[in-house]
Amino acid sequence: MAIWVGVDVGGTFTDFIAYDDDTGENVTFKTSSTPKDPANAIVDGLKTMMERFGTSADSVAQVGHGTTVGTNTLIQRKGARVALITTKGFRDVLEIGRQTRPGFFDMYSDWPPAVVPRTRRFEIDERVGADGKVRVPLTDAEIERVVKLALESDVDAFAVSLLFAYLTPDHERRIGAALAQAAPGKFISLSSDVQPEFREYERTSTTTQNAYLQPMMQRYLTNLADRVGAAIPQADIVISQSSGGLMSIDKAQRFPIRTALSGPAAGVLGALEIARLANRPHVVTFDMGGTSADVALVRDLMPAQSYDKLIGGLPVRLPSVDISTIGAGGGSIAHFDRDDRLKVGPISAGADPGPACYGLGGERATVTDANLVLGRLSPDGLLDGSMKLDHDAAVRAVQPIADRLGLTLEHTAHGIIEIVVSNMARIIRAISVNRGYDPRDLSLLAFGGGGPLHTSAVAASLDMREVIVPPAPGILCAAGLNVSDLKEDFVRTSRVLVREDASIAELEANLRALHARAGQWFEDERIPTERRYVQVSLDMHYVGQNFELSVPITGGTRGELPPLPAMAELQKMFFAEHERTYGFYNPRDPVQILNCRMKAGGRRHRQHAARKAKAGTPGQPIGQRKVWFAPDAPLDTPIYRREQLSVGQEMHGPAVIEQMDTTTLVFPRDVVRVDDHLNLLIEINR
Repeated sequence: MAIWVGVDVGGTFTDFIAYDDDTGENVTFKTSSTPKDPANAIVDGLKTMMERFGTSADSVAQVGHGTTVGTNTLIQRKGARVALITTKGFRDVLEIGRQTRPGFFDMYSDWPPAVVPRTRRFEIDERVGADGKVRVPLTDAEIERVVKLALESDVDAFAVSLLFAYLTPDHERRIGAALAQAAPGKFISLSSDVQPEFREYERTSTTTQNAYLQPMMQRYLTNLADRVGAAIPQADIVISQSSGGLMSIDKAQRFPIRTALSGPAAGVLGALEIARLANRPHVVTFDMGGTSADVALVRDLMPAQSYDKLIGGLPVRLPSVDISTIGAGGGSIAHFDRDDRLKVGPISAGADPGPACYGLGGERATVTDANLVLGRLSPDGLLDGSMKLDHDAAVRAVQPIADRLGLTLEHTAHGIIEIVVSNMARIIRAISVNRGYDPRDLSLLAFGGGGPLHTSAVAASLDMREVIVPPAPGILCAAGLNVSDLKEDFVRTSRVLVREDASIAELEANLRALHARAGQWFEDERIPTERRYVQVSLDMHYVGQNFELSVPITGGTRGELPPLPAMAELQKMFFAEHERTYGFYNPRDPVQILNCRMKAGGRRHRQHAARKAKAGTPGQPIGQRKVWFAPDAPLDTPIYRREQLSVGQEMHGPAVIEQMDTTTLVFPRDVVRVDDHLNLLIEINR
């Protein structure tokens, strides 16, 4: 017997799912997060999980963890003191950046300050050219001089980012070795290790942020490993990374910047599995938790990928699932701005003190309080009643806003919900309409504790016709950790012109070099040959363009290098991708390959075929209560238990479907059908 556990730490709850590798069955569990030390909720939850699963600690083979510690550290600017060593003349690259404004029409906003102030940036006399050849040699005396200056700056971590180090990393490695010898125990990040590809500003920014996170993440992950190891000594601990795969805890300590979007990325992978089972290849994933809502576009069961992200206002150049986030969650606080307009979020009550109805000291009205006032949440509380809700406290929080607006209590609560729905619809438009996709052609896949409660309203505002609610939507991010593979991304910058008569030898040599690195990674991670795979993509653009398109190449099974198409075929593939993205292509303009990318993956356990649920007796309402779907009057609404619903059962709204980890709201005229895998398929008829 082997148990695989996924743990996702959110702002309000920590979610657990245990997967039995022999039977393919899952057990889920939620507990309140402990923001001051997330490890407390993880360790206590694991113990409770094992008791509920009825198994011993020795049976747990893996604990997968999605964390927001790195993201929160960047946003709150609570990282380490970092010194940066860079090529002479490039000390100010972090300030110069791309010379763009954060708000195009805002003449007063500046980019947030770099995590390394100018006084802790040190220039070193060396130079590598764009061809990778050394122009100015790096002497031992120069290394000694700069290392001495960096040590005197009294820092916790060092970042080294030299010009064209992605082509010739020798100078960076010599500096790194000297720092390690002079300052044992200090953290060192080399750009040639963190992300060895072109674009000086983004590479330097990513490297400094990695160093900025290393001490904090080292402490957190070491503490987590020690405590989990004491409770479950046989388990491997793996960490979710922004690209949607898992990595070892040692790798996460070396490259903590890769964890910046780890939890949301795992949620998208869990949603992909649900979309596959529901036979819905084109979806928008919608994850609403206590603090934020995360959305991602999925086409043909492939999530959009991004290589440039802003985290805390600073650029990060790393492969990641393309997720857009907005401060709209159950804990989002309703407040008046300085123009006396009612707004909801991005300020959040979080888990502590939480919404007013939690009874933990919160006094300001939140989205959760508004839902409770409107009867959309059970007065018995959350988590099947184990987490009580105080209706009177919710009323006390919302009433002052109603008095200020001159509206009824219910009208005000409904307005709070409408505002947060509008905010979430706006970000879905940004990833669909703004990119040329019609949301009416997509299904909205809802998860997170708050997703199913609001998704029907969001879908209706976008004229989307269908909502999908998984069997355990509040646990889907944790579930994604159990369907994720170990993954590692490799990149090699090499400019290659794409012409029908051009030789493909240089491109093949680049891919062989990446494949050799992937092979070593497979061995280091002890991944059996039959569970290995590689995926190749090329960053391509027209000569002179500033941005590239990623063109995927067929992957290889068993870790083998896939065959590379001929140059003429690569050119056609780029034209097709350019036309899909921008609506046109020019067959006469020259095309260039900029980066070769290889994603190596290793499946960690057996993939069981999804079993279809058996039809049974249709579930009947367990009661009813008055629910406000509109601000004018409530409706007597039947209440169902999710676990009592049967395959093929069909219901017409209004209805409220309750379960341990969430509540699904079905509006009047909407139709719900339970599919073969117990997903709720909601047809929107408004």
